[in-house]
Amino acid sequence: MDPLVTARLILHPMTAGEAGRVVSGEVDGGDLWAPGYPTPGDVIAARRFLEACAATGDPRPFGNYEIRRSEDGRAIGGLGFHGPPDGNGGVTIGYGLVPSARGRGYASEALRELLRFAREHGVTSVKGDADHDNTPSHHVMTAAGMRPAGEDERLKYFAISWTGS
Repeated sequence: MDPLVTARLILHPMTAGEAGRVVSGEVDGGDLWAPGYPTPGDVIAARRFLEACAATGDPRPFGNYEIRRSEDGRAIGGLGFHGPPDGNGGVTIGYGLVPSARGRGYASEALRELLRFAREHGVTSVKGDADHDNTPSHHVMTAAGMRPAGEDERLKYFAISWTGS
């Protein structure tokens, strides 16, 4: 599967081998990781990806993607799907960046591309969430086109849907 490319980023489809290295924290000679990568969220996502691979096979294109800077190829975070589309065509997404890469618009840029890709692949709705106090993540989702869709005692929910997909 080819990577997704934006003006400043490469969204690299993660392989099981790469996910295993993220979980173990052991870099391979070909891996280029920015300081702070992988974050705890990247490890959780890579573990979920490996569990999906073991249970049902490689979930690509609805798997995980490393967010890499085009300028140096370094992984600065990750984003992806929590699984394939459900019976109604909906998916849930997650994302995160290393602290040194935050505040530069990378997360919104990556999420916009993932949403474009999802719509192009027949997804009809995308959901995401963030803790109440994670205002930067709220801004990322709204900047990418998602809208507030409710909240509970812990999380704020965001969503986007398309008709005629």
